[in-house]
Amino acid sequence: MDSPAPTPYLDLQAVETWLGPRRVFEDLTLQLHRGEHTVILGPNGSGKSSLIKLLSRELYPVVKPGSHLRLFGSDCVNLWQLRARIGLVSADLQATHLSGGVGRTRASDVVLSGFFGSVGLGRSQQPSAAQHARVATLLEQLGLTDLAARPYAELSDGQRRRLLLARALVHDPEVLVLDEPTNGLDLKARHQLLDQLRRLARAGTTLLLVTHQIEAIVPEIERAVLLRQGRVVGDGPTADLLQEGALSALFDTPLRVLTSNGYRQVLPAG
Repeated sequence: MDSPAPTPYLDLQAVETWLGPRRVFEDLTLQLHRGEHTVILGPNGSGKSSLIKLLSRELYPVVKPGSHLRLFGSDCVNLWQLRARIGLVSADLQATHLSGGVGRTRASDVVLSGFFGSVGLGRSQQPSAAQHARVATLLEQLGLTDLAARPYAELSDGQRRRLLLARALVHDPEVLVLDEPTNGLDLKARHQLLDQLRRLARAGTTLLLVTHQIEAIVPEIERAVLLRQGRVVGDGPTADLLQEGALSALFDTPLRVLTSNGYRQVLPAG
């Protein structure tokens, strides 16, 4: 007797979603599973950020017959439990930590705030000894121990991004969501971050990379979902979809793909 299919951590069925007056998704169906490293790839404006907001419950679909959004098999999700199961790293989150006086927050406190789902630590938030120990371990693993007492605003973009990665990992989440993680990083910082993502993938953390940069797709990612104008236009193995024809159609420009050590680089075809 065949075993039942595993429950997807994200299950979208005929989802319609609006962002203000603009409809982002009209009939989006997609399932993502734990243990399957996936990239959501598409040009700007394709709906990638809105997909993340559906996953993080910042955005809600239209309620209608035959449509559903389920996370880890459930229609109703406790946000605190969700934050423990899904970690998020994004450029928007990095910018939020620079707003107001939050930028003066110590690096270690930025990571500790991940336990509370907050931006910085409030007076009522008193981390436990176990939480402090967890943060110390993560900072060491990511090569950030020497920066623990530094204000967040004084760090480089690469250091901030790795710090937010540590923040996303405080609960040892099942799924790590990365929204354009290499944007704004120089070569060294980008390579350091990608190396950490490869280590996490090998250790069993499910990666969901959301990007328009083919160069940011680590070799461990085996599934690609191509998104264009709110529609899935391709879904399958990266070896099949990250090819010149499919990518040229996705980005509406002739492209040439070069591959080295499992990474891909895209050049103009002309």
